[in-house]
Amino acid sequence: MSQNNKDVEASIPLNAMPRASDVERDLTHGEHIEVKIAEPRAPSNQPKKITIPAIIIIPIWMACSISVILYNKYIFDRFDGLNFPYPVFLTTWHLIFSAISTRILQRTTTLVDGAKDIDMTRDRWVRSILPIGALFSGSLILSNYAYLSLSVSFIQMLKAFVPVAILLISFAFKIQEPNKRLMAIVLMISTGCALAAYGEVHFELFGFICQCAAIAFEASRLVMIQILLHGMKMDPIVSLHYYAPVCAVINAILIPFFEGLEPFYALHRVGLLVLFTNAGVAFALNVAAVFLISVGSGLILTLAGVLKDILLITGSVIAFGSPIAAIQVFGYSISLGGLVIFKTTGGK
Repeated sequence: MSQNNKDVEASIPLNAMPRASDVERDLTHGEHIEVKIAEPRAPSNQPKKITIPAIIIIPIWMACSISVILYNKYIFDRFDGLNFPYPVFLTTWHLIFSAISTRILQRTTTLVDGAKDIDMTRDRWVRSILPIGALFSGSLILSNYAYLSLSVSFIQMLKAFVPVAILLISFAFKIQEPNKRLMAIVLMISTGCALAAYGEVHFELFGFICQCAAIAFEASRLVMIQILLHGMKMDPIVSLHYYAPVCAVINAILIPFFEGLEPFYALHRVGLLVLFTNAGVAFALNVAAVFLISVGSGLILTLAGVLKDILLITGSVIAFGSPIAAIQVFGYSISLGGLVIFKTTGGK
């Protein structure tokens, strides 16, 4: 999203292969003939890639992103929802659903064709996919645990701190050198998040720690992608194709230690319809993100992300009655200003 928003802006479509140049051959008596080498045509039975206009896909992506978060909160909430407080189980189910769905899409559509351009050796899988998948798993679990005790609006405000965490980790590993602009961005976002936390009416320490840890995991994952998968282009669906099985196995191993058999006994509270529609909306978000990649500039996508966050916070207030203090609105506005500067300048 909101985890899903960062991955979209970092993805870059693969460059097209260069065209064959005209060839000039010397035959006899100095005569020349010009031979044109035409580009090979795609087989007529090959499915064409679908493109969706920005005016359509941006609202779809925003709706999916907002729906996933509010739907998860509804499932977890004990007062206004279904009282199913088992985030590890629900996250595992999402990942299993996504792992199966990406493989179905790989055989029936062109959405996962990017996987064909990746040479995924066993060594690369162990050194790159496995550790990044472990961080991704930790980020998902901890973020969902935060929803058990914190409001959606407060969590969304805290997520604005992700760029700061990325910059701090990049500074620590000397991937990026600090400068005045970056330090100003760090100060803006940090100040805004601090004001948002200070003004939270229903502050809960455990949930706050879980969300901070989730931010640390997510920032570390994004930095490791830059280090370990440098130059490798993965859109959200291809990433899910590789990471979903890894994360699903890791989460499944953790279920007995964190939640035991209780989620299975409580499945009647949610039912099959909710489980499948919830996982379906989460997967649809990743599909929408693929189409979102090529429809607009970084500025358009950033502004769409900011509008989505504002709508999400507003929706959470309406759906769950989450109170927001004036100081939080002021602090979050400062954070959004720093976030827009960070995204539009490319973190330079």
